Amino acid sequence: MWDPVAYLGYADLRGRPFHDLLGRIGAEAPRRVVDLGCGPGNLTADLAKRWPNAVIEACDSSPEMVAAARAAGVEAELVDVRDWSPAVDTDVVVTNAVLQWVPGHEELLRRWAGLLPPGAWLAMQVPGNFDAPSHVLTRSLAASPRWASRIGPVRGADSVASPTDYANLLTDAGCAADVWETTYVQPLTGKDAVLEWITGTALRPIRAALDDAAWTQFRAELAPRLAEAYPTRPDGTTWFRFRRIFAVARVI
Repeated sequence: MWDPVAYLGYADLRGRPFHDLLGRIGAEAPRRVVDLGCGPGNLTADLAKRWPNAVIEACDSSPEMVAAARAAGVEAELVDVRDWSPAVDTDVVVTNAVLQWVPGHEELLRRWAGLLPPGAWLAMQVPGNFDAPSHVLTRSLAASPRWASRIGPVRGADSVASPTDYANLLTDAGCAADVWETTYVQPLTGKDAVLEWITGTALRPIRAALDDAAWTQFRAELAPRLAEAYPTRPDGTTWFRFRRIFAVARVI
């Protein structure tokens, strides 16, 4: 279950990769722009500002996120990206921080590239920090005897491909590909800042697997591990390295 409030707690920092991705899309007057995995809709609104004459299509697989997006004025639909196919007039597809949740998403990218019209743009962004202390410590705790049977496997680095792999995939699918990676050094503040950050994303499957009491205990055990890995400066800032992988492809 997604929590739109927790996710939006760092809306500005979480939005930085989206805007960097958007800046590399060269579409001038697209007919239809699609936001696959629109979340609470706060970033979908920027697509409408960028292309005010386009039909904006938004969807998400989370009922909570779709409800939040609709409350924000976005006409979002409840759709799993694995079931989505582009309408014939689709000229831009954006999927921001979504495909890491979809095993085998490489095949989706190939399929979408094959269905989009010539000149259409396909833009994606996924996290590349599965080997960061935040994720390694979470997986280690979840795999410990106390928690393994209650939580099950937690996503690892194989959830996403390498930048080169995405470049090869999109080129082989008939696109001109622009692929890069960026590591943001995010300034987080507050008590257990990194724990609160990953609560809105990486810890979501763990939260879904545990009842309230167990979830509170898991967080209590994870918090000091994260605090040691991410020390807080005297001014209260905790620096968090936030690596992302980007790909913008234009169908030839």
